[in-house]
Amino acid sequence: MFGEAKLPVLNFLSKTWVLITLFIAMLAIGYSFSLVMPAVGGVLLDTLFTSEEVLARLGEMSAGQKRVHLLATIVIDTAYPLAYGGLMLGLTWRFAGLLRNWFIIAPLAVMFVDFAENLVQALALVDNTALLSLKDFLTPAKFGLFAVAVVLVLVSFLIAALRKLRGTG
Repeated sequence: MFGEAKLPVLNFLSKTWVLITLFIAMLAIGYSFSLVMPAVGGVLLDTLFTSEEVLARLGEMSAGQKRVHLLATIVIDTAYPLAYGGLMLGLTWRFAGLLRNWFIIAPLAVMFVDFAENLVQALALVDNTALLSLKDFLTPAKFGLFAVAVVLVLVSFLIAALRKLRGTG
């Protein structure tokens, strides 16, 4: 499906130093969400699965809390899928062998779904709730695709270990 020359970014993402950098970035960005939560008065919209829950949460937030949440959504929650998605792409590309062309689909999909969810939430934070019903699909899809991508990373490690044991990798 994809050749090495067609997607050199995947070769870049699979380098050891890039994987380590992405792992550290993922941890740091993930931790930063816990620092934002008090400033927005509690739960972040990313963890809510339905538009009804989001509407209720928006009703609890002050204008200042919404501005902080919007900034966090635009900056932190845009960087986060790049970090975890890049990490999962690099790991599957490096370790999944012949299946890597297929295994990269889940990390790519979760990144795009996460970006779409962020857009819906950013609009809702500025009082444009026209697309908020998409949240009912996007958030469960994001968490489901993330779980699939993690499983595929683990399977990639298993594939690499088996290749190593056989002496073919």
